[in-house]
Parts: sequence; structure tokens; C-alpha cells
Amino acid sequence: MQRLNSRGTLVRHALLGLGFVIAAALVIWTLDPFNPFLVYQLSSVTYIAIAAAGLTVLTGLNGQLSLGHGALMAIGAYTTALLLKAATDLNPAIVMAVAVVVTSVGSVIVGAAAARLRGPYLAGATLGLAVGLPGVAVRFSNVFGGDAGLNVPALSSPDALSTIPQEVWLAWVGLIPLAITFVLLANLLRTRYGRDFRAIREDEIASALHGIRVARTQVVAFVLSGACAGLAGSLMAYTSNIAAPGSFPLTLSLELLAAIVIGGLGTLPGAAWGALVIVFVPNWIGTMNDALHLPGPVRGQLPLALFGAVFVVAMLAFPHGIQGGIQRLLLWRKARRRSAASAEA
Repeated sequence: MQRLNSRGTLVRHALLGLGFVIAAALVIWTLDPFNPFLVYQLSSVTYIAIAAAGLTVLTGLNGQLSLGHGALMAIGAYTTALLLKAATDLNPAIVMAVAVVVTSVGSVIVGAAAARLRGPYLAGATLGLAVGLPGVAVRFSNVFGGDAGLNVPALSSPDALSTIPQEVWLAWVGLIPLAITFVLLANLLRTRYGRDFRAIREDEIASALHGIRVARTQVVAFVLSGACAGLAGSLMAYTSNIAAPGSFPLTLSLELLAAIVIGGLGTLPGAAWGALVIVFVPNWIGTMNDALHLPGPVRGQLPLALFGAVFVVAMLAFPHGIQGGIQRLLLWRKARRRSAASAEA
């Protein structure tokens, strides 16, 4: 019976994912003639949401604080660039799969070390990864292109779809791995691993006493999260047409962490909400900054200050993130309907 329920859940999630892809693809196709830049932003949302979903598993569900996910995205992006440098006609699905595998292998090494660390020590170690790993590209510039990075060929559409604009095709391509990632993670979190992740987050000692292999489970969480980051990095390289150290600053890792907190820590829909905030809010702030015509010093610091203000207001208005606020609103409406029905009876 449990196996049948799991299979039914997988089918339901797969159908929801398919419906999301179709609906989002139609919306993107409709938006492109009016605002191509908005479509480009939506393609950026896809890879940010994938990376945030992986970080949700690691930090929100398993309780391991990582400040270095931008570095893992860099591994996926540089793997993509190197593969396409060797063979420009490689299938994007193969390239992304290799990027996921390579980043997963790197995550095993980092995760094994991270499983021995706790709290600020783990945060410090992953912070060092975010700061130090992009410098490898500069040190070995003959392989990774130095500060200029490596160019990534544009992801062209098939001949049968050659009339589709480039930004629309990029957004469509990003929707497929986004939906696959969320469907697989949603089903995985309903299995024993999902329960183990949550148990370790709540109390490692109690989890170990109940037979959970804490260190191994933490490594599994890190590898899953790293695989998502590698896939996101590969999509990012395709979207921006470059893999360079400047594309993966420390602020990228911090933005991913902010995304899962603003969206709703520990929830996959929260990762999607957070990705939308991270992509669109800075652009809106930049537009407002240009319209105010402020002096140079103020103009340079205002976007960061406003983004911090948005973060604070979001946490005050939605202590459990946007997804938590939506869930509370739905529960409140449901309670009001029940009370109204009881009053009528």
C-alpha cells in the first residue's frame, strides 16, 4: 500500500511539473513581444530557483549552513564551458548531466569534510570555498581563461524551431530541468531520506540513537544540494554565454541563502518565491535609483541599503517566509469558512 501511495505521489508531482512547464512556456511566449528583457529575467529565475532548491535541502531541511554554493555553481559552469570548448555541438542535456556529475563528485569531498563541522565552523569553511574557488580560474588561466573566463556558445534552437527568439528558447530550456529538479526533490523528501534530513536538523544525537547514520546522511544532503548547484551553474553559463570568476562572487552565495529565507526556509515552493525576489527586486531598485538622480556616493550604496530594507520588511511581515505567509493565509481563510458554516448551521 505504501508503495502504491508513493507511486501515486510521483505521478501527481510529475503531472504538476508537466502542467507548470506548459503553462510557463505559454506565458513566456506571450510576454516576449512586449518585454524580451522580462523573458531573459525569467530564464535567470530558473537556474536561481534550482540552486535555491538544493540549498533548501541542505540548510532548510538538514540544518547545514552553507555560504559557498556560488562556488559549486562555478564548478558546473566551468565544466559546461570546458566541454563546449572541446566539442561545440554537444547535446545540452549531456553537458548538463556531466556538469551535475562533476559537481556531485566535488560535493562528496566537501560534504565529507563538512559533516565533521558544526555551526560557525561549517559556515566558515564553506565561506572559504566561495572566496577561494573562483581564484583557481585566475591561477590556472591557461585552462580556465583567467579573469576573462571562457566563452560559452549560444544555445541555439533546433532547425524546426529556428523562428523562436533566443531569449524565449533559453527560458524554455531552463523550465525543463527546473521542473525535473522540483519533482525529484519533492518525491525524495517524502522518503526515508527526507525524514532523516529533518530528524538530524532537529537533534543529531537523538537521530543517531534512533539508528540514523548522521554523517552519511549529511554527505547525501550535501551531494544532492551540490548536484542542484552544478545544474544551475550549467544553465547560468548557457544563459550568460560565459563562465568567469566575476560571475560567482561571494554575494551570489549570500543571495541564495537570502532567497531560501525570504521564500520560506525548508520549503521547495519557498525556493521558487525567493528566486523571483532575488532576480526582480534588485532590478526594480536599480530602476528607482536611476529615476531619483542621486549623488554618486549615495547612488552607489542605495541599492544595497534598499535590498536590506526589503529583506527586513519581508522577515517582519512573513516570519516564516513568503510560502509560510501564504500557508497561514490559506489556513485563516479555511478557518473563517468553517466558522461561517458553523454559524449558518
